[in-house]
Amino acid sequence: MNDGLTIARLRSLSSLSNSWTARARQMLDGKQLATARRYMRRVEEAQLPVADAHGIPVRLLMLSTAELFAEKVDPDINILIAISLAPYVRAGVFPVEEVMRDWGEDVAWLVKTLLHVKSYSTFGLNADQDNFRGLLLSLAADIRVIIIMIVENLALMRMINLHPDDDWVRSVAFEANCLYAQLAHRLGLYAIKGELEDLSLKYTNREVYKRIAARLHETKRARDEYIRQFIEPVRRELTAAGLRFEIKGRTKSISSIWAKIKKQKVDLDGIFDLFAIRVIIDTPREREKRDCWLAYSILADMYTANPSRMKDWISLPKSNGYESLHATVMGPGNKWVEVQFRSRRMDLVAEKGLAAHWRYKGGHGDTSDQWMNNIRDILESGDEGAMQLMKGMRLDNYAKEVFAFTPKGALLRLPKGATVLDFAFAIHSGVGSRCVGAIVNGRHEKINYKVQNGDLIEIVTSSTQTPKQDWLATVVTSKARNKIRQSLNESRVRKAQLGKETLERRARNRKLEYDEALLMHLIKKRGYKMVNDFYADIHDEKVDPGRFLGDYVAAAARQKAEEAHRVSAEEFKIVNAPETDDRDIITIGDRSLRGMNYRFARCCNPIHGDDVFGFISSDGLVKIHKSDCPNAGNIRRRYPYRLIRVRWSDTEGASTLRPVTLRIIGTDDIGIVTNLTSIISKDPDTQLRNISISSDDGIFQGHLVLGVSGNRSLNMLVKKLKGVKGVKDVTRC
Repeated sequence: MNDGLTIARLRSLSSLSNSWTARARQMLDGKQLATARRYMRRVEEAQLPVADAHGIPVRLLMLSTAELFAEKVDPDINILIAISLAPYVRAGVFPVEEVMRDWGEDVAWLVKTLLHVKSYSTFGLNADQDNFRGLLLSLAADIRVIIIMIVENLALMRMINLHPDDDWVRSVAFEANCLYAQLAHRLGLYAIKGELEDLSLKYTNREVYKRIAARLHETKRARDEYIRQFIEPVRRELTAAGLRFEIKGRTKSISSIWAKIKKQKVDLDGIFDLFAIRVIIDTPREREKRDCWLAYSILADMYTANPSRMKDWISLPKSNGYESLHATVMGPGNKWVEVQFRSRRMDLVAEKGLAAHWRYKGGHGDTSDQWMNNIRDILESGDEGAMQLMKGMRLDNYAKEVFAFTPKGALLRLPKGATVLDFAFAIHSGVGSRCVGAIVNGRHEKINYKVQNGDLIEIVTSSTQTPKQDWLATVVTSKARNKIRQSLNESRVRKAQLGKETLERRARNRKLEYDEALLMHLIKKRGYKMVNDFYADIHDEKVDPGRFLGDYVAAAARQKAEEAHRVSAEEFKIVNAPETDDRDIITIGDRSLRGMNYRFARCCNPIHGDDVFGFISSDGLVKIHKSDCPNAGNIRRRYPYRLIRVRWSDTEGASTLRPVTLRIIGTDDIGIVTNLTSIISKDPDTQLRNISISSDDGIFQGHLVLGVSGNRSLNMLVKKLKGVKGVKDVTRC
């Protein structure tokens, strides 16, 4: 800092000290003044550093904050004392208990809460500003503390002009613009908000700031005088027309003008509303539109209107409920002025309802809206002691949320009761799936630790960790719950595939070819509704595949023994019986199989229309095989003398349905299985007997066990199934 600046600061410090002393004498009694002097002597004896780490004089910042608060918000003595004591309580000069004894519980509460919130203020430079605002509001619990921080930020912004550390100044300016200016706007502290935004632009883009300031060519007083000259004749004419109204005028801030230049992509000359006037009309609801248009017509007679800038949101309100009639006219000196006409009701909706100014200008709402509006009402009422009315008011809306930091300074918002596991999934689903715990504020915590406001959380992961079923009882956020369920389902499918492969491998080792229908029957008999659950239990060793295959062999033997004494209407016919249905007759050369029993081979399950041959077994039965049966080559080679030429009858019948298994592969899209089963159910010649589907990495494959009347019906069905969107291939097993 140069000497001139140091001298200026000393003068400012002296002036502020005198002002604070005079104010204290007016507001404190004799005992309190004596206590204040005793405190000041202890501060001087402590010989604390004059400036902080950035060279900002601590006492000067404190006095500036107190003076600004008294001028721009409210000269509340408890708040002014809390502002004065906070730096020295933080430095250890006064314990909080002593402050409570000497100055009361309210002052001690304010000091303690202010220091608690400010301990997190350095995180705000890297954190998401919406979330950080929520953290401050949640930690503060008292809106007066937030207002103190807003005012202190303005005092700091006024002091850092020409500070040598440009990077730090830019960081402070960014935080002022994105955090404190937005909070000030919500609370109705518009003057503070405007100054914060202007100073932020000045420190982050001095060239733009100076260019716009120079182009305006007028001081603020001159611009205010222009607005006054513009309003006076309008006021006279509206009064003469019998309207009851209020007129508000303001000049746009430099930061607001710069925002319009960027948005509209024009130079300063292209900005039509450097001056903004609002006419608020007191009128019944049924006369609102008429009186607003009457006021507009009076204005249009006085000044030339720009029709291209006319905005009628009275006839057709915005979707958020905003109603207003905007006009831009050429005022004295050939300057464009925007004038807004509203009823009192419309203005209330625009300022306090869903269409509040900060919303339709691009802000983001949260759960504190109504609470903030109530606070703004208190501030705007102008009543003496507004801060006293806020005493004891708490930010209860934020009791349902918590805010915590990552090691890199990112700030996450979570519902109250969220755990470390929720926090991990909020970072990334991969981090959540591998989470084994966390380091919270330097201490190791389990995954069920409940996150507290301001926690600094580092997630601990393990490559061997996977989501568990009991995690669903640990998390509270829908994102974490959905990711856990998705991972569990995917894990279940993978286990089912591995379990099925285990069973098939055991069956091959035993040279066992099992029948799909009998296999499904045994699985259901064990109480499984989904075949994937059965296969997954094999993988988890809850089902012994060897013992299950033993049960299967025993069941197959029982079934074979039963079939030796009886055959079903589907598989056994006495061909020479007069009541035999000719549609299922199989002929051999010139004579039929009258007097002989036959059965369809299970190894290939032939159906009507397949190319088949007959094989006379040792028990005298004729087994019908497909010509391309896996066992056909061995049969023809070893038993050529047992072969019989066979052919199907000419007619394919639907009364007798033969089993057939289809293998289907496709993309795992939502609803594809429903589409497949719907097509099958609509086919009168087909019956769905069993279905098993598995999915991996977006691809599904499955087996359909069907009852079909013949080859022709099957081919037509396969063609329909292949036409389903997402199906890649359908083959007969």
